[in-house]
Amino acid sequence: MKTPLKFLAALLVTSTVSFGQDFTRKIDSIIKDSYQKNPDVGISVGFIQNDKEYFTAYGNLSKESQIKIDKNSLFEIASITKIITSNLMAQAVLDKKIKTDDYIDGFLPKEYVLQEKLKNRIKISDLASHQSGLPDIDFGKLIELNSQQPISNVTRKTLTDLVNSCSELKDYGKYRYSTIGYTLLGQIIEKLYGKSYDEIIRSKIVKPLKMTNTLTTDFNVKNRTVGHNPEGGVQEFMNWNVTAPAGLVKSNAADMVTYLKAVLNKETEIGKAAIVTEKIFYKDDKREMGLGLNISTDEKNTIYLKSGDSMGESSILCYDRTKKWGIIILLNQRNSKMRQNLLNEIYDTVLK
Repeated sequence: MKTPLKFLAALLVTSTVSFGQDFTRKIDSIIKDSYQKNPDVGISVGFIQNDKEYFTAYGNLSKESQIKIDKNSLFEIASITKIITSNLMAQAVLDKKIKTDDYIDGFLPKEYVLQEKLKNRIKISDLASHQSGLPDIDFGKLIELNSQQPISNVTRKTLTDLVNSCSELKDYGKYRYSTIGYTLLGQIIEKLYGKSYDEIIRSKIVKPLKMTNTLTTDFNVKNRTVGHNPEGGVQEFMNWNVTAPAGLVKSNAADMVTYLKAVLNKETEIGKAAIVTEKIFYKDDKREMGLGLNISTDEKNTIYLKSGDSMGESSILCYDRTKKWGIIILLNQRNSKMRQNLLNEIYDTVLK
């Protein structure tokens, strides 16, 4: 679920975003061409620039269905869920319930008991920028056990055992993509607000923005796409469980554009929180990280990006706050290369 940033260095060479009358045609042409080359992969794309929305989509909900994919078709947004979780945490910061540099010790649920070497070491921002040093869930082993629902056996006890048995943070302060970090963030948010993660998402994001097709525990709807693994085999949507804050929200292009619109609006609570997440909390020679966001900056541009891969679908979200544009790309196959190539070409062709 890692997001390569190599493409950004080559792309961030323009100083303005110019949109001719045919920019929608150009985006549609790129998506159509990709679909024609990959007719088994359904695509839905949403784009926003200065509050103007554009959508295009190709393919059917499934190979057996004659229903076309559109902006309302449901996909797994996978790890893009993490930027929703980090936004909720940033809202808690703005609500003065917590600080990004607070240590996690006093905010974890009571069943977590950190060993001595871990006490007053890990900050909230460390969890959110993937540098906590905590051990993570072994996804490879889980996939071997159950390739359709690999996280089905992950419970709160699984997580507490993993954390409580950790005696040393071997790579604290170094980037290592972490599912457990975002699972813990979700549990901390639950404790701060005294509600379930599901309830908090609904009250602070879904309901205020009227994102009626952004789903959590129940996603059995007629407009749901069918996901496929890289070999083309049918892949189930992953069921909601304790790891939800790291990657289990389901949504569509229309709702994600609505979310992007709120993110780009500094007057909304979500927009104010997004600015908190855009601060650089981690930096090395390969990447800069905000809270859940990859950041790439040159002398003229700053791009914020997050990708997601479930077992059967791929997605990518990208925005430029200064130039007020954002894009969401959703595929009904796990195909990180394809979604990355689509974003590259759209940026080169349209956003220059």
